[in-house]
Amino acid sequence: MTRVRPGRETDESALRALQCHLREPSPDLLAHGLRVGDVLVSVAGEGSDDARSVDGRPSDQRPVGYVLPVPGGTDGSVHVAELVVHPDHRREGRAAELLGRVLADADARVTLLVAPENDAALALYRDLGFAVAGRRPGFYDGGDALVMAREPSDG
Repeated sequence: MTRVRPGRETDESALRALQCHLREPSPDLLAHGLRVGDVLVSVAGEGSDDARSVDGRPSDQRPVGYVLPVPGGTDGSVHVAELVVHPDHRREGRAAELLGRVLADADARVTLLVAPENDAALALYRDLGFAVAGRRPGFYDGGDALVMAREPSDG
C-alpha cells in the first residue's frame, strides 16, 4: 500500500491549509511546484487515483501531508523546501515515506533546513542519513536554522 502520489493543481487549497503548520511557508513556491510536478502528497488513503480500500470502496485521496523538493541546478542536487504532515497524521511514518521518495529519486546531494529545537524532525532526518552541514543564523523569524545534507552514497 502506498500513501504517496504526485501532487496536482487541484490539491492546492488543501496543501495551502497544511502550510499553516510550517514555520515559514512559501505559497508561491508551492503553487509553482504543483504546476511543474515537483510536489509529492501523502493522502489519507492509498496513493493512486483509482485505489480501493480493503472493502472495495474508493480510497480517501485527501492530502494530509506533502513534500516540496526543488532541483538545485546543474549538479542534480535537490533542496527540500517544505515538508509537512498534519498533526492528526504524525507518527504514522508519512514524513519518512515522503522523504524516502525524494531520496529514491535523487542521484545527488539532498539538503533541507530545520529549527535546532525540532527534535522529532532532527531524529527523522538523522535516521534517513542526513547530517548537519551548517547553520544559518537568523534564517527563521527570530531563530537559526540547521542545514542538513544527505549525500547520494549515504544510507
